[in-house]
Amino acid sequence: MKPVERYFYPAIFSYEPGEEISVFFPDLDVATSGENEDDALLSARELLGCVLSGLEEDKEEIPSPTPLPDIITSENERAVLIDVYMPSVRMAHINRSVSRTVTLPAWLNYAALEKNFNFSQILQDALKQKLGLH
Repeated sequence: MKPVERYFYPAIFSYEPGEEISVFFPDLDVATSGENEDDALLSARELLGCVLSGLEEDKEEIPSPTPLPDIITSENERAVLIDVYMPSVRMAHINRSVSRTVTLPAWLNYAALEKNFNFSQILQDALKQKLGLH
């Protein structure tokens, strides 16, 4: 059976004055939080990927998500549908190196060699920054 590529689960975002936004996944019984909406959404997506990846790896049953309209919230809460693209999550767990050939202007290559720069580390750092990864 082909692995699921994308999961969608409802999360409850709770708002309390002066506190971080808490995020709870009722179907998975896990929670996280974020300093603002963007941070809470990113934390929720990361947590969802970690939990589902762990369930897949352990060959445990993955619960069916509750339909978003069936989620009951309080006045200071709202239901949000969170998705996670599992191929990216699965690949993140594979920490092996791959070789890439890059083309540089000769002058830039010589200048970097003169400074003893680590080309692999610089490329990794630049790619992480460009992709918004920490």
